[in-house]
Amino acid sequence: MHPAATRSSADTISLFQQHVIPNYVRYPISLVHGEGSSVWDAEGKKYLDLFPGWGCGILGHCPPRVVKALQEQVAHLIHIPNTWYTEAQGRFAEALCSRSFGQAFFCNSGAEANEAAFKLARVWGAPQGKFKIITFSNSFHGRTYATVTATAQPKYHEGIGPLMPGFEYAPLNDLEAAKRLVDKETVALMLEPVQGEGGINLPNEGYLASLRKIADDAGALLIFDEVQTCMGRTGTWFGYQQWGVQPDIFTMAKGLAGGVACGAMIAKTEIAAMLKPGKHASTFGGNPLAMAAGLATVETIEQDHLLENVKVMSARFREHFTKLQQEIPIIRELRIRGMMIGLDLTITGTPAVARCMERGVLINCTHDTVIRLLPALNITAEQVDEGARVVCEVLREMAAAQ
Repeated sequence: MHPAATRSSADTISLFQQHVIPNYVRYPISLVHGEGSSVWDAEGKKYLDLFPGWGCGILGHCPPRVVKALQEQVAHLIHIPNTWYTEAQGRFAEALCSRSFGQAFFCNSGAEANEAAFKLARVWGAPQGKFKIITFSNSFHGRTYATVTATAQPKYHEGIGPLMPGFEYAPLNDLEAAKRLVDKETVALMLEPVQGEGGINLPNEGYLASLRKIADDAGALLIFDEVQTCMGRTGTWFGYQQWGVQPDIFTMAKGLAGGVACGAMIAKTEIAAMLKPGKHASTFGGNPLAMAAGLATVETIEQDHLLENVKVMSARFREHFTKLQQEIPIIRELRIRGMMIGLDLTITGTPAVARCMERGVLINCTHDTVIRLLPALNITAEQVDEGARVVCEVLREMAAAQ
């Protein structure tokens, strides 16, 4: 047993079977302790986590500055409603907006941030009779009714209709299709700069700039869902900075506060002004714990030079996987932007997850064929080499079995 465990994985699984709704596919281990890119199960087995927290663990598990900030903050204030000011919220808003633009609204998740963006866009567009929002194929924007409607994947819509009105879908990287959908009722175009759950899908050269022009010509807003691409994930503070195309609104969550639940929306000041008191709110949004963790996350990224580390380690992953792609025929495409890594296979990739886990490496498979890694920004060269070695071994075995 690991020292942090009070019961075995089997005992914890039994508790879940009795008392927890089974709406997740779970692996048969109970994780009890994490440190950086390492995590341990109840039995004491160590894993190299290349997908920490589904992207929330942007600094890995239990980053020291975040832990210390939470320990200090929890002794002073845990929660204060937004009817009062708190220093940490003002400072974190300053930290984010000084690295981007505009003003910030805080909430607790990516779905909530996107809901806020939809509402703000429609409030802004209402005087002009604008309300339609165009999103893009293979997107993922959340699980609430508005965000799942915005998610342009039919599998997420099955059995939950009717969906929210006012959303239309265009194929990603098809400018003409997007143009055809825009009309006098279009209030916004919304997309992820890099699609995460959709398979690490990248925009074509010039695509985001062209969408910026389409929105401008139509008198509509451009919204970027940066739930996965924020906080240095791509090698710049925010994904839009990779292409030099500034949106009117963008949303964040996942790694925003180093693994603590936190979401945010940033909007240009003149647009943000439309969100007047009573128009939108979040009870726990901007709470002192999340804000302290967010500030510690910014501090860690800057003081530990992690944006530079992302570029170096991304290139190291690319080198490993490019060699593998040249060696085996099952890798259809390699898609990498910073610490967002996708290996699109010609075969089902799901078995690779269990095989890597058996060998002590945690990865993800999305869209059935895409091996997806979202490593921590502070991953080391040795961890990159070890993780890539295991992934390559497993994929070689799967290729040989074809």
